[in-house]
Amino acid sequence: MKIIAYRLALLLLSAALLPPARLAAAPAKPNIIFILADDLGYGDLSCYGQQKFKTPHIDQLAAEGLRFTQAYAGSTVCAPSRCALMTGLHTGHAQIRGNREVKPEGQFPIRKDTQTIPTVLRRAGYVSGMFGKWGLGAPGSEGDPMEFFDAFFGYNCQAAAHTFYPDALWRNREKVPLDKKTYSHDLIMDAAFAFIRANKDRPFFCYLSVTIPHASMHAPQALHEKYRKQFPQFEAVTGKYAGPEVVNPVAAFPAMVEHLDNGVGRLSALLKELGLNDNTLVIFTSDNGPHKEGGHDPEFWDSNGPLKGIKRDLYEGGIRVPFIARWPAVIKPGGTTGQTTAFWDMLPTFCELAEVPPPAGLDGLSILPTFKGLTQPQHDYLYWEFTERGGSQALRMGDYKAVRLKVAKAPDAPVELYDLASDLGETNNIATQHPGLVRKIEALFQAARTDSETFPLFKK
Repeated sequence: MKIIAYRLALLLLSAALLPPARLAAAPAKPNIIFILADDLGYGDLSCYGQQKFKTPHIDQLAAEGLRFTQAYAGSTVCAPSRCALMTGLHTGHAQIRGNREVKPEGQFPIRKDTQTIPTVLRRAGYVSGMFGKWGLGAPGSEGDPMEFFDAFFGYNCQAAAHTFYPDALWRNREKVPLDKKTYSHDLIMDAAFAFIRANKDRPFFCYLSVTIPHASMHAPQALHEKYRKQFPQFEAVTGKYAGPEVVNPVAAFPAMVEHLDNGVGRLSALLKELGLNDNTLVIFTSDNGPHKEGGHDPEFWDSNGPLKGIKRDLYEGGIRVPFIARWPAVIKPGGTTGQTTAFWDMLPTFCELAEVPPPAGLDGLSILPTFKGLTQPQHDYLYWEFTERGGSQALRMGDYKAVRLKVAKAPDAPVELYDLASDLGETNNIATQHPGLVRKIEALFQAARTDSETFPLFKK
C-alpha cells in the first residue's frame, strides 16, 4: 500500500472501519461513548481546578451531566487499568496487572474467551468500535482487539503510541502505513466520528481511548505556538520521549489538552447533529494519574491537584482520576457526587443499562443508580496492586486508605493508613492509632487477591 499523505485519503480509510451491516436494532437502548484520556491528572481540567488553562468543552460535559470527585482508575499504568475497565475485575484478579511488552509490537494478551464490555454488549444488540490505544494483546494474538470489537483503528501497542507521528496505525487487522507528518490523534477522532455516523440507527459502544496527553509531548503546531508565547520561561527546555524532539514541552501540555478538549466539543456537536444527544451516555475519564516524561512538568501544572503521587504510585494522585458522565435522558445536569467508583464498575453498569446479565464473579457493581439519583449499593472496599517498582498494594474502605510498599520482597511490609476525609493529601500516617483496623486491612490484602504466575506480586 502506498504511504498515505493526504487527510482526504485518511478520511476515506476511516470509512472502511465500518462493521458489516446488521439489522437495525430498536433505538431505545442508550449508546455508550467512553472517552479515556491517557495520563491526564485529577487537576488537569478546569472543572477540576486547573487554573492555568481552560477546558471549556469538557467543562460543558460536566455542566450538562454528573462530575465524580472520588472516581478511580483500574491501575496506575496503562495496560492493567484498561484490563480492569474491559473485564470488570480489579488488579487482584485481572489477567493483566502490569505493563509487559511483546516484541516486535504489542503487549501481553488477554485471553480470547475473556468476557469484555464489547462482547457482553454484543448480546444486547450493540455494535462496538475501538479507536485509539489498545495495549491488551499484540496483533494476531488471542488478545487482538478484533477478537472483541467489530471495528478498530489506532495503536495496538503502547510503545508505538509514544509518538503522535507514527509510521503506521492499525485498521481492523490491517497495518496502514503513514507518512509521519499527520497527527495521529486527528485520524483516531475522525475514525470514531465515522463509526458513530455509520451506526446512528443502532445501539453502539464507542471506546475512544485517545493518547493525549501521554508523552511524547507532541502538540499541533498552532496550539503549541500559542502556549509557547504564554509560557516563554520554558523555551530553553527540550524533551524527547519518542519521535521528534520538542522545544518547550511544558507549553506543549496545555496545547495537547486544548486539542483534546476541542475534539470533545466536535463530538458533542456531532451527537446533536445526528439526534443522538439525549440517549447517549458519554463518559470522560483518564487511565491513571499524570506522567513526568518527555519534558512534562506536572508540578508546574498542578496536575494532581490536592492529591499525593503521580503515575506509577498507588497514592491518590496515581489512581484518582477525573470522571464525568453525561446522559441527558437520565442524568440531571450540573451535579457533583462523592460516590466512589472504579473502572471495574463499568462492565456491570453497562450491562444494567443494556439489560443484559453481567458475567459472574465480577469485582465491580453497577453505578446506574447513581446516574439516576437513586440509592446506590456500595463496595465493601476497593483494591489495587501494582507489580512494578518493588510491588505495592492499596485499599480504600470508607474514608480510610491503606498503602503498602515494597511488598515483592517483604509481603508483610508495614501498612500506611490515611483518613481521606481529613487528609486528602495522604500526609499523616495514622496506622499506629488504629491497630485493629490495620489488622483487618492486612487480612484483606491477602483475601482480595489471587496469585498470578504471569504478573507475580511477591518474589518466590
